[in-house]
Amino acid sequence: MSTAALLDNSHYEQACDQAIAMCDGNLRSTIKALIMANEYLEAELEELQAAISAGCIPETSHSKMRSKSSAA
Repeated sequence: MSTAALLDNSHYEQACDQAIAMCDGNLRSTIKALIMANEYLEAELEELQAAISAGCIPETSHSKMRSKSSAA
């Protein structure tokens, strides 16, 4: 196993420990919180994908595009 893989695994171990601690050691509550967070992120991603499909450009990307076109 490479050093990078070990460091990456350590990050996940720490994240798991932190999530469990935030739920007072209750594993069921931890899993429930993670599922809820994942559902929220999936819904946000779907909204962004729909906005992009409709031709809307997120503000940060739009600003960057303006900067590039002004520089040219």
